[in-house]
Formats: sequence, structure tokens, C-alpha cells
Amino acid sequence: MTGTETSPPTDVVLYGGKGGVGKTTCAAAHALALARAGSETLVVSTDPAHSLGDAFERDLGGDPVEVTDDLFAVEVDPETGQDAYRRVVEALANEFRTAGLRLSDDDLERLFEAGLIPGGDEVAALEYVARYADADYDCVVLDTAPTGHTLRLLDLPDVLAETLGVAGDVQRRVRKAGRAAKSMVLGPAAYWGSGTDGDEVASLQARVAEVGTLLRDPSRTRFRVVLTPEQMAIAEAERLVARLAEAGITVDSLVVNRVFDNSDGCSCDRCVRDAERHAARLDAVETRFDLPVRTVPELEGESQGLDALERVGAFL
Repeated sequence: MTGTETSPPTDVVLYGGKGGVGKTTCAAAHALALARAGSETLVVSTDPAHSLGDAFERDLGGDPVEVTDDLFAVEVDPETGQDAYRRVVEALANEFRTAGLRLSDDDLERLFEAGLIPGGDEVAALEYVARYADADYDCVVLDTAPTGHTLRLLDLPDVLAETLGVAGDVQRRVRKAGRAAKSMVLGPAAYWGSGTDGDEVASLQARVAEVGTLLRDPSRTRFRVVLTPEQMAIAEAERLVARLAEAGITVDSLVVNRVFDNSDGCSCDRCVRDAERHAARLDAVETRFDLPVRTVPELEGESQGLDALERVGAFL
């Protein structure tokens, strides 16, 4: 793809909610609907237990794969987060060595395993958001992990801002001490080539800050909370919506998935009971949330493959 400076910014849509409510299906279906409408779209799975490839019936990996016209898909490789972290640790280690502090490969490995930066999976997800949010896609749709992982992902920019800030302070102090020691021997020549090009700490810090700003930008980013018409899913959706509001992230709508549709008027006890229960739960959702509600009926068969996803996408 070729980008231009006049290209409009990429829209970002996140699908989140309790495990098992159909986030992946909804994200994949929405992305497909956008592509069918002519928007060049990338759908990204940030769930460590990927099922996006299953939804599309395609083999996916850590680089975008074309699924159909205008639609690409990728599954986050958690090693990406670990690689980002390792580069930070190695950058700090190089500063220590430059300052004359001995640090062996074993010491470096222990520092890496100590977990200076938490959440390898979430760091990887942030890396992918940063990588593709300003790419030449019209829209990026994220299939997020279950609620707990998603909340950690959304909290991570603030956590990393503090952690990387400390790492940066350490790096600057060690660098300053090393240069001071060198200057005693080399004089002004000690400062030759001492710029910050390739500073992995500052680079990751800047990318994380950009993602944090993007996630809170209502003109570009919106969150859709997926739930089913069941009490536990509704309760978890309520908690997620509250946390998103606290984080300053705009919730676009609720998607109530797998709603029993008895439009054919079946009068058997099971159909009547399920229809009444789901109608009551939908009423509860409408009452408890001051948000638009989208309903996706329970469809026959598996929600896999483009044909099935197109049926779901019509409701999104």
C-alpha cells in the first residue's frame, strides 16, 4: 500500500468483553463489513489465545495476511512485546558497560527475566497498535483479550510511562557518570558521538505515550463492549464500561450477541422460555446502560467463514 501525507487518520475500533461472548466473531464480522463497503481495513487479534484465524478459516501470523479485497488480518505475536522489552534492557546494559560497570550476559538475562516491563502480551498489543494506527488503513479493528487482559492493556500506557521514566532516569545518570569519567582522560573528545540516536528507552516511551493518547481520542477511537443476554455477562459489561469511563475511553455501543430470535412464533416451552428470558435481559441492558445497543441474533451453524461473518456483520 502507498500512503500519502493527506491521507485521513486511521479509525480504531476495539471489541472487548467477557471471555466466550463472541468478541472475535463480532470484530471479524465488523472488519469484513467495513471492507465490503470499500474501507481498507486491518483486523488485529490481541488475545493470546487467538481464534481470529479460525473465524476467517485462514492461517494467520504476526504479519498482515490478505483475507479478501480490502481486508487484512494479523494475530499479535507476544514475542514482539518481549523483543521490545529486551531492547530496553540491552540499551540499559550498554550504558552500564560504557560507564565501566561490568555486566555479563548472565546478568543481562537475569535483568530481562526480572520483568522490568510488565505484561509481554499487552506490550506486544501496544506495539501493534502503534505500528498500524498510522499506517495507510482506513480502519483498524482490534479483537481484544477477555476483560482482565484488556483492562491491563488499557492501563499499560500509564504503567509504562512511569516504569520507562525511571529506566530513562537511570540511563541518563549512568550515561552522565560514564562521560564524566571519560572526560577526565579524553577531555572534550569523550562527548563525540554521544547523541541519543537509537535510544530504545525513549523510543518505546514515545510509542507507548502515542498509543495512550490515541486510545483516549474520541475522534479516532471507540470501544464496543460485547456481551450475551446472561446475568454474568451483563454484570461484567457494567464493570468494563465503568472502567473505560474512568480511563477516558469512549464506548461506542454495546453489542448483545446470541440473542434468541423467536420471530417464527414457535410455541414450544423452550422457545417461549428462552425468548422471554432474553427479552427481559435486553430490557435490563437498556435500563442499566446509557448507551446505544446493537443486537446480534443467535444464528444457525458456526460463525466461521466469510459467508457466516457477513450475516453477523449486517447487525453491526
